[in-house]
Amino acid sequence: MTRWASVAFAALTCTIILWPTDGLPAGSVHPGPMSRQEAFARADALTALGRQMFFDPSLSASGKQACSSCHDPNHAFGPASATPVEMGGARLDQPGVRAVPSLRYLQAAPAFTEHFYDSEDEGDESVDNGPTGGLTWDGRADHGKDQARIPLLSPFEMGNKDEAQVVAALRKAPYADAFKAAFGADVLDHPQDAFDAAVEALGTFEQSSVDFYPYSSRYDAFLAGKAQLSAQELHGRVLFEDEGKGNCASCHLSEPANDGEPPQFTDYGLIAIAVPRNPAIPANADPNYFDLGLCGPLRTDFKGHNDYCGLFKTPTLRNVALRKSFFHNGYFHTLREAVAFYASRDTDPGRWYSRKADGTVDKFDDLPKAYWGNLNTDPPFNGMKPGDKPALTDAEIDDIVAFLGTLTDADQAGQ
Repeated sequence: MTRWASVAFAALTCTIILWPTDGLPAGSVHPGPMSRQEAFARADALTALGRQMFFDPSLSASGKQACSSCHDPNHAFGPASATPVEMGGARLDQPGVRAVPSLRYLQAAPAFTEHFYDSEDEGDESVDNGPTGGLTWDGRADHGKDQARIPLLSPFEMGNKDEAQVVAALRKAPYADAFKAAFGADVLDHPQDAFDAAVEALGTFEQSSVDFYPYSSRYDAFLAGKAQLSAQELHGRVLFEDEGKGNCASCHLSEPANDGEPPQFTDYGLIAIAVPRNPAIPANADPNYFDLGLCGPLRTDFKGHNDYCGLFKTPTLRNVALRKSFFHNGYFHTLREAVAFYASRDTDPGRWYSRKADGTVDKFDDLPKAYWGNLNTDPPFNGMKPGDKPALTDAEIDDIVAFLGTLTDADQAGQ
């Protein structure tokens, strides 16, 4: 068991073992104290139950949309389509507002904090790295069970009107008896308890190492001395890590942790990079609508916190070569375009951004000018201006893309 798997298991078993047994309300989903062996068995049971739920379309208002409909296991638990957003709701006619992220390699994500200090950083540990952690594009869910609540109740995802509607579907599910065996014979008579139990099972399934963090890519094998990378891939790695070139590794950490844990290819930070506005997202037809990430509109606790507007979560790059749309709004449809954007966002903005009525480039067109001060200006941006030589040549972009192809897990090869 890896360190992160141990952490995940410990979080689960602490909930199980340390839950008080006196005065539990009827329908409580938490058992009494367990031995370690019993706790492992319960974790296995919840994983199996969560797996069934994950693939069950009856848990949606339409009866046609499961978690797996958008988080396809054959695409690293990300979307199979190239559309920037998916359709949901009771009649599957409600468009989402963000691209669907992959659910792989989220097991190590820390809880969201506004002020993160990296204890493993070789530099000054007093440096505040800013908003970090959490799940979803804006970090508003801290744990898998918290994240699982969102699509079940979102009007443009699985579309249930409330927790009771989800529980009504659970009562009819073929695994209802297994659900009651795991959480209590009368749990389905208590909708809030049953809903809490359901998201706990889904969250437990999403901690499964075999499904969600196998660390089976060629790059993992390379780090273990069991595989070779091509000359192009090796050069791409150098460029990826070079602070004066791609500088990708400043956010997408590519080296093993101090204890040898494989790299996650994210620092879990939230930053602003001003991806171009995507007209293919229906919400963007309203010129006054802006998805500002950490400061709203989906996340509401930082509404009006101007320093956070435009910040989105840095995703892991593991399995990134499988994606058909990139960034929070799915604007780009090839990995090469996504890398090239970093290289020439500021040196050739006309390549990426729309144009105003007078023909001038509408730079940073999906981020109001009041928030431009939040933009990341580290290399390869690095104060570049239109006409400057970009940090990466076309050939170097190709090499980085080749390196990113080594991050695809073995079970996803050929997808």
